[in-house]
Amino acid sequence: MTIRIYNTLTRKKETFVPLEEGKVKMYVCGPTVYNYIHIGNARPAIVFDTVRRYLEYRGYDVHYVSNFTDVDDKIINAAKALQTDALTVANRFVDAFFEDILALGCKKADDHPRVTENIDIIIEFIEALIEKGYAYESGGDVYYRTRRFDGYGKLSHQSIDDLKVGARIQPGELKEDALDFALWKAAKEGEISWDSPWGKGRPGWHIECSAMAREYLGDTIDIHAGGQDLTFPHHENEIAQSEAMTGKPFARYWMHNGYINIDNEKMSKSLGNFVLVNDIIKQIDPQVLRFFMLSVHYRNPINYSENLVADAGAGLERLKTSYQNLKHRLETSADLADDGKEWIDTIKDLHQEFIAKMDDDFNTADGISVLFELAKQANYYLMEKNTSVAVIRAFMKEFEDLFPVLGLELETEELLDEDIEQLIERRNQARRERNFQLADQIRDQLKDRNIILEDTAQGTRWKRG
Repeated sequence: MTIRIYNTLTRKKETFVPLEEGKVKMYVCGPTVYNYIHIGNARPAIVFDTVRRYLEYRGYDVHYVSNFTDVDDKIINAAKALQTDALTVANRFVDAFFEDILALGCKKADDHPRVTENIDIIIEFIEALIEKGYAYESGGDVYYRTRRFDGYGKLSHQSIDDLKVGARIQPGELKEDALDFALWKAAKEGEISWDSPWGKGRPGWHIECSAMAREYLGDTIDIHAGGQDLTFPHHENEIAQSEAMTGKPFARYWMHNGYINIDNEKMSKSLGNFVLVNDIIKQIDPQVLRFFMLSVHYRNPINYSENLVADAGAGLERLKTSYQNLKHRLETSADLADDGKEWIDTIKDLHQEFIAKMDDDFNTADGISVLFELAKQANYYLMEKNTSVAVIRAFMKEFEDLFPVLGLELETEELLDEDIEQLIERRNQARRERNFQLADQIRDQLKDRNIILEDTAQGTRWKRG
């Protein structure tokens, strides 16, 4: 079997052939660290962590790089609002990012380069573009000559003439052409800045990824990934910068995950439906959020709602319960003369089906369907009067092999008494505030962890089920 990837650049599925046999160079655009990440940021983190896990499962050595944009207008504005400096804000939310993604079952990248730690290589990259005639200095800013790059628009499949229609020169910009974009921005009074050949300033957004991808992975990489919203202009501009600099293809496969809607509406601050991961995982198991994200193919849009997440939680619990039932039954199973070859063959067939689904553009939705079929077959087997140790272990091993591929955990960590008391107090507070929906969610969360609550005249008591 071979892995096939839908390539945004060619708009078709292609057989994955890495530059170097057995190795994968993968770059995923990371967050701008000015606040806690929202679920729109969480989706690419979960999706491409899973892609990485699957590639590793299939035997590839993956070098995974994901950057932090730690200097930006949003960070500077957040620093002013908090009456602190930009680096303090960035450091705070880098730490918060790691807390959130680790809770979601994502592994850290092999490298997490930050803009502020790579200013020298960014400046060198810009200097090279100027020397080649692809960039120019103007009033302390440096701009990229978009029309100079033949093929601009090939990733987003737009013509240069179509792009020209919406292009504007903003007040204070001294561009040669409205389509040109900033590589370096002259410093404004009071802003964080660095010395450069063009005066004090800081990098533009797009140049950082071109420079850091080249520094950490080389001139050409295997997979470049990110959210669909980054296709244009960010990734389009990366291609223009990198290929003008090196004369080589920047990335062989471009992957983009679909958008997230909230209750069937586009997520936005203006609609008041902006959902932070840090808030969600205080109310639900982060593994449930991960399972929910993977229950839809990564290229399709996904609709977030409390009901759909609750359904995902129930589905995940069914799979874990099936495994726990197998584990419990193992204690009473025997080494039977009948080794259950038909059941073993069924398990092997399901394993191959899971691989086939994941090989087809990392189709986690169909992969999860295979896990449900595995659980269904395991439940059928457990209905038999006599069960074989060999078959039980084969079912269990399949769960144990495939769950980590999706970044999921089979065993639920047991809550400590003090954790239970804290959750009960949060529930009591929610009830006092008449937030009965949150109170019910906490009760259900505890019930899923085998903790039964009893509301009495003397207060809420709990016991293990």
